[in-house]
Amino acid sequence: MLTLVIIDDEQDARSTLTLFLTQYCPDIEIAGEAADVSSGVALIRSLNPNIVLLDIHLKAANGFDLLNKFTNPSFRVIFITAFDSYALKAFQYCALDYVLKPIDPNRLINAIDKAKESIQKEISFQQQIESLQNINRTKTFEKIALPSSEGIIFISLMDIIYLKSDTSYTTFYTCKNEKVVVSKSLKDFENILPDDVFFRTHQSYILNIHFIKKVLKEDGGYALLESGEKIPISRRKKEGFLNMLNL
Repeated sequence: MLTLVIIDDEQDARSTLTLFLTQYCPDIEIAGEAADVSSGVALIRSLNPNIVLLDIHLKAANGFDLLNKFTNPSFRVIFITAFDSYALKAFQYCALDYVLKPIDPNRLINAIDKAKESIQKEISFQQQIESLQNINRTKTFEKIALPSSEGIIFISLMDIIYLKSDTSYTTFYTCKNEKVVVSKSLKDFENILPDDVFFRTHQSYILNIHFIKKVLKEDGGYALLESGEKIPISRRKKEGFLNMLNL
């Protein structure tokens, strides 16, 4: 049986999490709970849990302060947070799981299931945690973590030429001749990629404008890339795209 600890400064949240975990995740043992960073660190060190449910906001500190106490955490982290657009974006960039307050039991169960799967497969998430800590420290988004069939792949945003959609899958094409297929929709990435660099030119494409060589008028419109590839521009996107390029 896997062990889990809850670190959240709200008693109601801890009680709700305990209730849902007891009801829906009987194969998880709730080993303990804490309400702040210092007691949370002590709890983790004494119990060595498999999973930590960690509130990102903890009184005068936050979950990042707790993670900084562990140089190579062996536990999986699932973040618990009220809506915080910056924190959510950071989690998405690092491919880390989170559950929003008020707690949705289905979302919690899904996050627990993914944590159990990664533990069983012995998948390391150290680089994801380091990336999250770097984002918190620098307040910039430089790389994105992409969960693929090979594991988690980190790609620099400035290396991405374009993204192409194929139903529920998205393929990333980079200037290093990499192709990474991710089982997420194009919309998922449209919502988090910086909109001063990336533009959705078409229902099937998001393009990094730094790789555009020309904008062609033929057949409704294309962006000609430095590689010679043509990325279609839909009619309804054309005006916004040209405005972005100051054309």
